Formats: sequence, structure tokens, C-alpha cells
Amino acid sequence: MAQPTPARTPNDWWRSAVIYQVYVRSFADGDGDGTGDLSGVRARLPYLAELGVDALWFSPWYQSPMKDGGYDVADYRAIDPAFGTLAEAEKLIAEARELGIRTIVDIVPNHVSDQHPWWRGALAGGAERELFHVRPGRGDHGELPPNDWTSEFGGPAWTRLPGGHWYLHLFAPEQPDLNWAHPAVRQEHEDILRFWFERGVAGVRIDSAALLAKDPRLPDFVEGRDPHPYVDLDELHDIYRSWRGVADEYGGVFVGEVWLPDSERFARYLRPDELHTAFNFSFLACPWDARRLRTSIDETLAEHAPVGAPATWVLCNHDVTRTVTRYGREDTGFDFATKVFGTPTDLALGTRRARAAALLSLALPGAVYVYQGEELGLPEADIPRDRIQDPMHFRSGGTDPGRDGCRVPLPWAAERPYAGFGSREEPWLPQPAHWAAYAADLQTEDPGSMLGLYRAAIRVRRATPGFGDGPLTWLPSADGVLAFARTDGLVCVVNLADTPAELDGTSRLLLSSGPLDDRGRLPRDTAAWLLR
Repeated sequence: MAQPTPARTPNDWWRSAVIYQVYVRSFADGDGDGTGDLSGVRARLPYLAELGVDALWFSPWYQSPMKDGGYDVADYRAIDPAFGTLAEAEKLIAEARELGIRTIVDIVPNHVSDQHPWWRGALAGGAERELFHVRPGRGDHGELPPNDWTSEFGGPAWTRLPGGHWYLHLFAPEQPDLNWAHPAVRQEHEDILRFWFERGVAGVRIDSAALLAKDPRLPDFVEGRDPHPYVDLDELHDIYRSWRGVADEYGGVFVGEVWLPDSERFARYLRPDELHTAFNFSFLACPWDARRLRTSIDETLAEHAPVGAPATWVLCNHDVTRTVTRYGREDTGFDFATKVFGTPTDLALGTRRARAAALLSLALPGAVYVYQGEELGLPEADIPRDRIQDPMHFRSGGTDPGRDGCRVPLPWAAERPYAGFGSREEPWLPQPAHWAAYAADLQTEDPGSMLGLYRAAIRVRRATPGFGDGPLTWLPSADGVLAFARTDGLVCVVNLADTPAELDGTSRLLLSSGPLDDRGRLPRDTAAWLLR
């Protein structure tokens, strides 16, 4: 399906950008204390520039008690001391920009930490209670929660306060939800946006963007009832129109974390006066299956087309099982509710497919997000149960392994302690014993490595304007083969079939995720970029 190419402006960098997600705690340790930090990121900026990315998206780096990996924010205007200082963040933003790399920060507007000054005031009985959802309970003595809502992390979404009232938390109890019907909440977040735009950030990623507004009646949840009591309420759009006004003052960009099955309602968030982009989770969650991948691509492009917004493509992030492991499992689909310990994985198969998926995603129209370590081909790590820190594990009663397996500190140097992460002592999460084999310094010397593939692919993408945002046209292909053309004669072919795929003999091979066979055919689980 061909899509029209939107009109471009000088500030449209984000429509075709390759954006690298930095989970600071696990990226690089600059001071040796076992935790990644901003000095570690600053020292690795040349690596990121060599990789060729256009922007860095930082998971929350704010002051936080880290009950949910930094998504429990105590102060949006301060950097957590474990990571550095505000002055160092400003230096990082400026130094990255000098290398041609923009910065995107993470905002978590649905809730705050229980250490936030507002919540402390609420606990003391102050007027700050109006900034949260604090309600009397049900039952003869208020012993039951106000409704039956459940937490995204499992268990009830309400916790009782010492005085008898209950407060809402769609995530962990340490993350009380804000009351977005209160004007002070809206004003504070607009001030926070200005604070970071004034420090040079180019964009903001909005966590749980569809959850902010709640039905003030707080009704019980009824499956299939429309509207949902706290997902995708119409009031959200007025909030994001106000935010867009702030972003436009600074030429800033928004990307929303919006999980919605309804494509028409999803597209509403991407109207010209709301968010610029939103994450595409259907592609991430899609199994390694040609038909389903094509359907996901078609549906993604179709739902973005009416509002002229670019699609985004992502294979992994800080919340999901790493791509190599997912694609190496017999069941290659991904479901947050069915993660289990010890799922058998064929890492050779997963790596081969992850290499092909990298070329597929980088050839599609729009922007691409790369989670740290994906360019090294890291698999999911098995974390010993006594070292797991993710609250999802504990809220599940220990049945869910949580998200720590994709958050293990990166390996930088094979011969250094802790694979060159930088720590004098064991990092905050343990690295697997074989982690050094994935070290960046080893892969830098090997053009056939995963790192070599990502560098080459991003370099070709930058040098050929036909990739990135713009039209896509499907080409005739055999069953199990995805083949599409971009502009300027560029073609991407991905073979998911059991047998090798024939390539157009008149086209020039630009790049492939693995070697062709001795007859010049594309082997199974391999992708190629061609120039006709």
C-alpha cells in the first residue's frame, strides 16, 4: 500500500529519526559505584555518534526512590543523585547536540512517587489530597476499596490510608495516581515541560499517555463497557492540545506511549494539534510470521495516514523480553501476561531473526527506536530470584520474572571487570557469566557482528533519503517473503519462508543481515536491502 509523502519542514527530523533508548541505570557506570550514570553516558557519546543515531531517549533520570525503576518520580526538576546532577544533565544535552544527537526525556504524568512533596502533604491531611484520588471505602465501615479496579502490576489498585480512606494507584502502591481534573496538576506539568525544553531537550516521551483521566464517578470495571473508566477518556485530548501549545513554543516533539486496540481512537492522539508520534506496539508484539508482520505494517500505516503522522517501529524496550530471546522461542509471540521463568530459547535462531528484523524495521516508513543493547544482540538475562528488583515480580507473588532481564548493565569491554560496565563492585543487577562475549569492543572489530550490522544499516539509511518517512509499495513475492519498495529504487526483502528466496538479479545488493547462498539467493530468516 503506497502512502503519500507529507510536506516537510526543517523541524521534521523526528519523522525519519533513529532514536536510541538509554536506560541510564544500566548503560555505563562513570563513577564505579555499580549504577549507570550521566558521566557514563557522556563518556560513551562518541560510541553513539559512531552508531549514527539521531536522538537519545532517556528513561526517567529524575530523583526517585526507585521503587519502579525511576518511574516513581519524587522531583521532576532534579536528577537522581545516583545518576548525577542537573548541571551534568545540561552538559550531556549540550554535548550530545554538538555531535548531532538530540535528547528526548521521559515524563510520567499519571502518578508520582510516595516521596513527592504533594503526596507527603496529602498524607499530612493537607489540601494536596485534592491532587490525588483519595476516597472513602465501601462497606459498613469503609473496609472495602472504593471500586474493583486492579493494578497494572497485579493486585488491587487501592491502598487504605491510616485514617481509613483509600487512594488510587494504577501501578505500585508507592505510585499514587494524580487527579488530572485539578487545574494545579495540569499547570505543574506544563511548567515541567517548559523547564526541560528550556534546558535544550528536543522532545518528550509520555509514559502511560492514555491513563491520566479517570471517570470521576469511579465506577466498577465492566468488561466491554464504553467508555472505559480510566483508559482513553475524551478529556485527555484537551490536556494534550494544551501540551502541544507548550511544545510548539520551543519546536519540541512528543511521542506518546498509547496502547489502544481501536485504530481510529489511537489516531486521535496524533492529530496535528496533539502528539507528534506514538509508539507502535503491534509490530513489537508480532510473532516472526510473514503474514502477521505484513498485516501489522499495513494496519500501522493505515491508522497513521488520516492524520499525516509518521509511524514508529520498535523491536524492544525496557519493559519487554529482548528481541533475540523472543525470536528464539518456539512461540515467538509476546504477551505481558504470560512471561514465565526458564523458557527454552534457541539463541542462534533468535539472533538470525533479530538481524533480519533490524533491517526490516530500519527500512519501514517513519521513525525507529533502538533499545540499548539491541545493537549488541543481547539476549534476555536470567536474573537469580534473590536479585530480582522489579515490583511486577513481587506483585505477581513471584510467578512473573519481571522486567529486570532486559535491564542488565551493558558489556563494553570483554577483558575488563564486569565486562567494562565501569563498576568497581558488582553492578546493581548481575551480568551473566558469558556477557563479555557480547562486549562492544569485540564487536567493533568485527564488521559481521550485530553492532557492525546496525552501524552499516543506519549509515546506509542516512545516505539514502528513500528510507525513513515516505511511501511504501508491496512487491509480488513468494509465500513467507516480505518484499517492498521505497523511493529512489530502494527495496527491502525479508525471507521468513523455509526455502531460500530468489532476488532480483538486476538489482545491486546494498546490505544483508547474513550471507547469501552460493546461488545468490536469500536464506531463511535473512533480510536484504537492494537498489534497483
